[in-house]
Amino acid sequence: MTTMTETSARFREFKMPDVGEGLTEAEILKWFVQPGDTVTDGQVVCEVETAKAAVELPIPFDGVVHELRFPEGTTVDVGEVIIAVDVAPGRGDVPAASEAVQQPVAEAAPEAEPEAPKGRQPVLVGYGVAESSTKRRARKGAQIPGPAAAAVQAELNGHGAKAPESRPLAKPPVRKLAKDLGIDLTTVTPTGEGGVITREDVHAAAVPAPAEAPARAEEPAAVPAPVAVVADPAGRETRVPVKGVRKAIAQAMVGSAFTAPHVTEFVTVDVTRTMKLVAELKEDKDLAGVRVNPLLIIAKALLVAIRRNPAVNAAWDEANQEIVQKHYVNLGIAAATPRGLIVPNIKDAHDKTLPELGEALGELVSTAREGKTSPAAMAGGTVTITNVGVFGVDTGTPILNPGESAILAVGAIKLQPWVHKGKVKPRQVTTLALSFDHRLVDGELGSKVLADVAAVLEQPKRLITWA
Repeated sequence: MTTMTETSARFREFKMPDVGEGLTEAEILKWFVQPGDTVTDGQVVCEVETAKAAVELPIPFDGVVHELRFPEGTTVDVGEVIIAVDVAPGRGDVPAASEAVQQPVAEAAPEAEPEAPKGRQPVLVGYGVAESSTKRRARKGAQIPGPAAAAVQAELNGHGAKAPESRPLAKPPVRKLAKDLGIDLTTVTPTGEGGVITREDVHAAAVPAPAEAPARAEEPAAVPAPVAVVADPAGRETRVPVKGVRKAIAQAMVGSAFTAPHVTEFVTVDVTRTMKLVAELKEDKDLAGVRVNPLLIIAKALLVAIRRNPAVNAAWDEANQEIVQKHYVNLGIAAATPRGLIVPNIKDAHDKTLPELGEALGELVSTAREGKTSPAAMAGGTVTITNVGVFGVDTGTPILNPGESAILAVGAIKLQPWVHKGKVKPRQVTTLALSFDHRLVDGELGSKVLADVAAVLEQPKRLITWA
């Protein structure tokens, strides 16, 4: 029988990494290995879905899979062990599963790792959460070892010695959410076990109570979604858990709607000349292989409008009470995917030529449809375009992507009667809608941006004279 020391030295754990800056959990979509399989450094062992995207996780060492800690479909906190690997196979009998649980791999003295910031573990992007934060997210009912973690547990239970009595109890992600939404935690009524404030409590506090509302409006604003079940034998209802991308969309849209004062302006424009230009560019040999469509010209028109009105490309820093002017444009393109709406962005779109912009748009769309968009591709956007016209919709009032100043909605392009050169003629017409953060963008500025986009689409030659 293998001794405890030998067992500890033989096994190493792979923890759920922070695959995107600030993420706290991910759902295991699919395992690519099973106990007994040999794995090598860099081999993909599973696919997980975060609040931003689906990501494949490579393991950072060689060995034989000893144990998968969670089944597919489980949501796991960042820092929790998801797989144990025997890094020295052949050195004795593998302990039974029950023994492996009693002697967790956390007691092992692993091989020397590359030096990392104190208290942080290397992950796929940057460095993960500090050790104390990782232990703090232990599963409900689990015993948290160590004096530091015990102090954290005591605080969450409401009797921590170091925490002031007046300080509301909430985990770091919940405190950050409250800060982003501008909510004072001392005004939030906790519903969590032991008086802990939950995400749902913060969202409920962010929704203003209507002056007169029906009785059902007094129910909690959000309820944790149960496992998908049919509500009655007749199959009249089905409940679907809110998680992954859909959960992130809900939180982001609520946060945006109740923190940024939205204003939306509309303009209907004759885009007949733009459609002719698109047809000509499709036949241009220099653009062979480039995805040429109306969205490409619309994106270029928006970039020109931003260049002419740079103040629209900004962000509101609530913590420092500052307006952050952006001297670059990371152009977001809203994309509908099987996992929900995502908004990847084209980095430094302002510097790209029309062919380069077309290539970037084509790659962005293809990657999104394949479900391979990375978290980095969705971070750092400054302005977004959403093309609702592809669904036959005339226009809409889009909600800002969090942290951005403006979003342009493009409606369906239709043949309509239009007064052209003093006569009513059939023309290609569309309606544009620009939503913007009124803290950053005044009505005059927003109107100028929208008018400039419309002017370019009406007379595409302005792409040359204004660029």
